[in-house]
Amino acid sequence: MTAPLPLFATCPKGLEGLLYQELEALGAEDLKETVAGVAFSGDIALAYRTCLWSRLANKILLPLADFPVGDQNSLYNGARSIPWEEHLGPQSTLVVDFLGSSGAIRNTQFGALKIKDAIVDRLRDITGERPSVSKQQPDLRINARLNKGRVTISLDLSGESLHRRGYRTKQGTAPMKENLAAGILIRAGWPEIAARGGALIDPMCGSGTLLVEAAMIAADIAPGLGRARFGFEHWLSHRNDVWLELRQEAIERKRAGLARPQPEVRGYDANLSVIRAAEDNIIQAELDDWLRVSRKELATLKQPTHKTLEPGLVITNPPYGERLGDVESLKLLYQHLGERLKTEFPGWKAGIFTGNPELGKQMGLRAEKRYKLFNGPLPTDLLLFTVEESAYVNAAPKPLAHEPEPGQALSQGAQMLANRLQKNLKQLGKWAKKQNIHCYRLYDADMPEYSAAVDLYHTDQGERYAHVQEYAAPKSVDEARAEQRFAEIKAAVPHALGIAPEHVSYKQRRRHSHQEGSQYERLSARPEGELLTVTEGQARLQINLWQYLDTGLFLDHRPVRLKIAEMATNKRFLNLFCYTATASVHAALAGARFTLSVDMSPTYLKWARNNLAMNGLSDTKHRLEEADCMAWLKTNNQEFDLILLDPPSFSNSKKMPGVLDIQRDHVVLIKDAMKALAKGGTLIFSTNLRSFSLDRDALAEYQLEDITAQTIDKDFQRNPKIHQCWLVRR
Repeated sequence: MTAPLPLFATCPKGLEGLLYQELEALGAEDLKETVAGVAFSGDIALAYRTCLWSRLANKILLPLADFPVGDQNSLYNGARSIPWEEHLGPQSTLVVDFLGSSGAIRNTQFGALKIKDAIVDRLRDITGERPSVSKQQPDLRINARLNKGRVTISLDLSGESLHRRGYRTKQGTAPMKENLAAGILIRAGWPEIAARGGALIDPMCGSGTLLVEAAMIAADIAPGLGRARFGFEHWLSHRNDVWLELRQEAIERKRAGLARPQPEVRGYDANLSVIRAAEDNIIQAELDDWLRVSRKELATLKQPTHKTLEPGLVITNPPYGERLGDVESLKLLYQHLGERLKTEFPGWKAGIFTGNPELGKQMGLRAEKRYKLFNGPLPTDLLLFTVEESAYVNAAPKPLAHEPEPGQALSQGAQMLANRLQKNLKQLGKWAKKQNIHCYRLYDADMPEYSAAVDLYHTDQGERYAHVQEYAAPKSVDEARAEQRFAEIKAAVPHALGIAPEHVSYKQRRRHSHQEGSQYERLSARPEGELLTVTEGQARLQINLWQYLDTGLFLDHRPVRLKIAEMATNKRFLNLFCYTATASVHAALAGARFTLSVDMSPTYLKWARNNLAMNGLSDTKHRLEEADCMAWLKTNNQEFDLILLDPPSFSNSKKMPGVLDIQRDHVVLIKDAMKALAKGGTLIFSTNLRSFSLDRDALAEYQLEDITAQTIDKDFQRNPKIHQCWLVRR
């Protein structure tokens, strides 16, 4: 293959520009940057070279076809039209990776299955034999991406993701992918620093990923040289002579690179177990004659004294409160890191990779550059500093746009929370506006010591309100300290969001026995008439921010309600445990034949009736029924095409003869609900019990499709266990 091939390289979000430059340096042409990837062209040698030498890519793909997909048949036929006999033989093994969904292809496993069927059917018809599927080390990996009604089917030339270099056999608690580490180093200027002999120090090195990647950059070692295999090696069009020549060239470059004088690269960590993991990884990378790691507390961080070092780079990925550490103590850690940099490393460059840039401000250094990156799904910042006096921050933090009233200055903790709220508002506000979403979760215990959920509501009257629910503090937290933190939350929220204090509702969820109360109890003496109206999709809905623990609108179920609207046209819809019947309103407005909403709370049914009336819907076609849903299902003789079953996790209401425990009772509930489901219908089952486990064996007679990921919007992605959701069909 000497003719140019269309190729595509994927990468972590935030590294696209660097990947573009890297591919250009490797000889790629016709480059086009896109989100999380770069399209380019080149010959077969370039394809191999990028697999071997790209420090930043995840995958190198060779697109074979791109076509519209209207239904499963068009997906199958389009995939079958590809000349697969040119790429794999009947004795080969394959696997299909499928990404994306549409109205016709809603499940990635189904999409992968249709493409697999198309491939094996074509090869069987041509050769009389069919290849088999192997998820572990297949001969050929096929990549399919469905987006906006079109699917692109590609050969995955890389096989396993290219971030897997082969050296990292052990890792710490919160590891960083190797290609992200390489991207951080390149952004921080390490290639130039290494070229002039500057050193690199990682004071919190973990399992050593930054160290190994830095060494491979400095010594001109191809990152793919230590891999056991690539995806192209069993491809029928593979040119082994070209590949062996490129690999031999990389071996010679590594030998020459290691023969040159190398910069000092050292790592430290206070955790002995991760230091041992780093040592093992360094040995696996064959760099143990060069790289040095040792156990050392941050308090003793100094420049190595065995020789005079050229100013270099201090780079590290400290804990930042998302998965490790406590933010209160981390503030002190970052402050101390800044002090050590000022004392021991004047004239050096420094890079801090963090998911909490507010912590970076504790260092007392002004960042000269800031790059937005992603550590998996987690948005992060790379803060770059020059350690010199002009960058020292001695003044108080820059004030917020919304200044507190005189005499009401925020405490340091409240200020940190306010900063996080404003950051979230900037990010989520753009998304919500684009998606036409008026009510969304802004903050969900992002900072562990401020353990609360903050929801933002834009009313139909053009006003903004906030709803704050504090989570119960663990028993280990002193009650006085918990109260102080709640006071800081109350100070920070209106300040950060520019909302009048009387437009903010505060609630505290305290652990109590089931006998002590329920979500039905009123929490405030605020007048009942003070209800607000918000819009979601086509529906106008009533919320109450003050009187009850919940507001009448579970925001995490927004995608479920909108999905019901998509599915409800001309359907008979049953809403069990209907709460305020918001899903019924969506179904009705979408053209449901009729809806029936069942709940045993007269309070909620009254609320539901208001929601229906507000949208011009009558309760004759859209009926409400006060009943215990478990008992109601036992006597029901009606059929429905679409059913929503979203029960509480636990209920011991006096109106029930027994106790509802969703983990224990879900099989019976689902089976009883399925008796009410018409042929060809769909049951949507959802639960907010975080520890819930679906008993698939007991429900084996049904088709169970887990759609949880599709039903968690951006504002709840921080907390993906907020609910679980399945489609259940016969």
